Amino acid sequence: MYDLIIRNGKIVDGTGRPAYEGDLAIRDGRIAAVGEVAGNATREIDAAGQLVTPGWVDVHSHMDGQATWDPLCSPAANHGITTLVMGNCGVGFAPCEPTEAAHDRLIAVMEDVEDIPGSALHEGVKWNWESFPEYLDAVEQFPRAIDVAAQVPHCAVRTYVMGERGVNNEPATPDDVDRMAAIVREGIEAGALGFTTSRTELHTTREAVAMPGTYADEAELLGIGRVIGELGGKAVYGLVSDWDNWEQEMDWMKRLSIENDCQINFVLFFREEEDWPRVLAQLDYCRQARAEGARLIPHVGARPVNLMLSWDGTINPFSFHANYAPLSIMSHEERLAELRKPEVRAAILAEELPLMGDAFMDTIIGGYDRLYELGDPPNYEPGPEESIAARAAAAGVTPREYCYDLMMQHDGRNVIYFPCFGYSAGDLSRQVALLEDDSTVLSLADTGAHCGVLCDASVPTQMLSFYVRDRQRGHRLNLEQAVKMQTRDTARCVGLEDRGTLEPGMKADINIIDFDQLQLERPEIIFDLPAGGRRLFQGARGYTATLVSGEVIMEHGRYTGAVPGRLVRGLQADPQAA
Repeated sequence: MYDLIIRNGKIVDGTGRPAYEGDLAIRDGRIAAVGEVAGNATREIDAAGQLVTPGWVDVHSHMDGQATWDPLCSPAANHGITTLVMGNCGVGFAPCEPTEAAHDRLIAVMEDVEDIPGSALHEGVKWNWESFPEYLDAVEQFPRAIDVAAQVPHCAVRTYVMGERGVNNEPATPDDVDRMAAIVREGIEAGALGFTTSRTELHTTREAVAMPGTYADEAELLGIGRVIGELGGKAVYGLVSDWDNWEQEMDWMKRLSIENDCQINFVLFFREEEDWPRVLAQLDYCRQARAEGARLIPHVGARPVNLMLSWDGTINPFSFHANYAPLSIMSHEERLAELRKPEVRAAILAEELPLMGDAFMDTIIGGYDRLYELGDPPNYEPGPEESIAARAAAAGVTPREYCYDLMMQHDGRNVIYFPCFGYSAGDLSRQVALLEDDSTVLSLADTGAHCGVLCDASVPTQMLSFYVRDRQRGHRLNLEQAVKMQTRDTARCVGLEDRGTLEPGMKADINIIDFDQLQLERPEIIFDLPAGGRRLFQGARGYTATLVSGEVIMEHGRYTGAVPGRLVRGLQADPQAA
């Protein structure tokens, strides 16, 4: 007798093997049989005409706070994500001294660097921990629908050990490094998957101060990393960098990996087209390093680094207009009423803004040839003829007028798409090339972060609905490839070998998908975080059911109330290898 049998589905098992028609049986939270399944079950689901895939594994989230109050880690579960990994980019909430000032400091970093509303974190995070093991205990105690795993964040560790010296990015002493290493060891032994750090100046506070650890020297980085070697390589090391001196950066990463038999996951992104040769050189470096015994794994995104600009979001093309400033602090309803007044519209549009001398910001306030309406269904690969500048010219109005009126659509909730980094070719060809490279892993969703401008937790849905089915401006991915990219490959890059494929003995995390109906919805700002905090939410259609450990947590887009999710402690062995 099985607990559940999924009948007649098109099984895409996550291994990359061709899909096939068959059944899948579950017992005690594990896959018991796949193919032709005889016998009965407590419940059966008819998946005829639908895909049956492993649950998606999101290895780059910032749910460190939300995971302590939201059982769904929304919108993760809405997009079939059954496991997510937090503690990325060196930011997180443990260890932390049990003082209000220390709490405020880490919240401020998360708010400034990851655009998570501080008010939501102040109300939602309970701070019933000091050490990292205590943080894991707190996460474990909260009932949840999906699995979560954590990494030890450099920023919190450095601040805890060095205080103001750490915050000010002063060099660490040998004693500082030893103390930080001891904390990282304690965290990994308690169940952290690894350690992460940030080396990019993009991660700064609103006072333009780099977050703690940004300028850590090799002695500090290697000293902490040696803990992984001392633990037998049973953890991963993650980082993000600006890559200004990329060969020097990757040289110490290679040494760390070889000397400690550890895997290093690093964020690989590019800004403009002139960066592309550097990206290719880094990929070649990884292949050569692999031959020397190093494990350097580039993490890449399915989308360009992008911003969603809207009236309710963090920023929009009119944010710096003096005549708009009083409206920016209003509620949605109050702001919309003002924006609809002809005299207010005229005053905002009449204001000429000087350029700031920053290409990024100047594009937001006036680079209309690189701004697009996202649309419904959303279009993440617009052509030049679809830019606001091109549409405005065709309509015989100024780009500023056209943009204003676009943003007023959908009751003032329409979204402007700004693919700011990685769209220099004017299409998604660079992203496809990175996804298909045999060195890379799909990542960088930033689930739970950048709440006012981003919702890339929806990428798993886009991978199938767009890259496999609907793409018109370039070749498509095959189905088996796209599923493997975000199941088996992602799970194994963080040491979770007990999930990610539909094979006997594996964890029964599963999606049942109506592929023909699978579609991203238009994103919009909602205010459902603690203290009424805002976030950009993007839903999906076409997920018939999502299962975690054999229990249905989402059915036709609705949460069932089930809480089979767990905190994953440490790397997980492949049950088939036992």
